[in-house]
Amino acid sequence: MQKFLEWAAPDSREFRLARQLDPAKLPGHIAVIMDGNGRWAKRRALPRVAGHRAGVQSVREIIESCCRLGIEALTLYAFSVENWKRPKFEIETLWRLLSHYLHVELPELKANNVRFQTIGRIEALPQKTRDDIDYAIVETAANTGLRLNVALNYSGRTEIVDAVNSLLRRSRRTGAPLEIDEQMFSDQLCTAGLPNPDLLIRTSGEVRISNFLLWQIAYSEIWVTEKYWPDFRPVDLLESLLDFQKRDRRYGGLNGRETPRAELAAAGTPPYSHE
Repeated sequence: MQKFLEWAAPDSREFRLARQLDPAKLPGHIAVIMDGNGRWAKRRALPRVAGHRAGVQSVREIIESCCRLGIEALTLYAFSVENWKRPKFEIETLWRLLSHYLHVELPELKANNVRFQTIGRIEALPQKTRDDIDYAIVETAANTGLRLNVALNYSGRTEIVDAVNSLLRRSRRTGAPLEIDEQMFSDQLCTAGLPNPDLLIRTSGEVRISNFLLWQIAYSEIWVTEKYWPDFRPVDLLESLLDFQKRDRRYGGLNGRETPRAELAAAGTPPYSHE
């Protein structure tokens, strides 16, 4: 948090918002559905790929902001399994943009102590893209700061199916009966070793999960903004964090202001009374 305050101009909105945050209540893991690149471009009478190029700046600024705030993990939804349905030229441009980003930004990622990783079926990506990804992973493997996960060729349902198949293979290999608990299952997911996302951000105003981290976001707080991803900036991230800190996260339990049903019944008050 202190790094962010030192970076922000004292008279800026970013500084004022950051001062309102409680450093002890920041989310450990933030997940982002980066949506709206194509619509951002369409509004400006530009080709869709122009929106993807513009979105790179948002990626850069949000990663840097998370580093300065001391966020433990950031997962960005960049390309879903369903995105293969898009025009071939657009998909090829996305892979070129990713390779360019990794080459240009790798020194900065290393300087900021960011550990770069990917989740999803990376084996389906072009060989050149996989080579660039592998190089970035190796070069940042020893970093101990922000864990940056980029979801590529990712699907929440596919991830769950892959986890089940992995456990089935283990059972057949060892001959042990298959009895799965939640921790065992979580250990087979792409995000194994990371806390589940505390906060899920979605841009462009769409209110849906889009097959993203279906298991992991069971108790995530969701924050939606109308802004398209290329317009999303650190000030928007700070607003999402302030809203997050106002939430009452009960995980299905009760907070101190609620009265259990048994106490209501003993008092003769109907459990569902609105009074």
